[in-house]
Amino acid sequence: MIEKSKVLALIGVIAILGNWVGYGVSPIAALPGMIVIVIITIIGLALNAVLPKMPSVIWISLIALIVTTPIFPGNGWLVEKTGEINFMALATPILAYAGLSLGKDLESFKKLGWRIVVISLVVYTGTFLFAALFAEIVFKIQGRF
Repeated sequence: MIEKSKVLALIGVIAILGNWVGYGVSPIAALPGMIVIVIITIIGLALNAVLPKMPSVIWISLIALIVTTPIFPGNGWLVEKTGEINFMALATPILAYAGLSLGKDLESFKKLGWRIVVISLVVYTGTFLFAALFAEIVFKIQGRF
């Protein structure tokens, strides 16, 4: 658990730097929000270790959902501080880490062959098209488009 906490802290630092360089948010302004995100993630990972096995992302999402609801004391502050972190600044170091992890299993990746490229393109295209369609429908309902 300590090793995971160190990795999360490193990802947090990289995300804060990416948030600063890419989106102009000062590291001082982004630090409280990143600390909140890292703490929620650590709590979710700890719950996953002691409670019945479910994916960690379920526990982390559940905790984040609870602490940002109006019934939780201080939810406005939490939402405000985590709002300083741009999602893409947070996703970049995670995706880089995933890419490096894939690099060590390059032989396994090669065994998948050309079919994985086709499947990936279909999945990415479908995800993009359905996200765009969903956004279009929501904008029409809201009267923004």
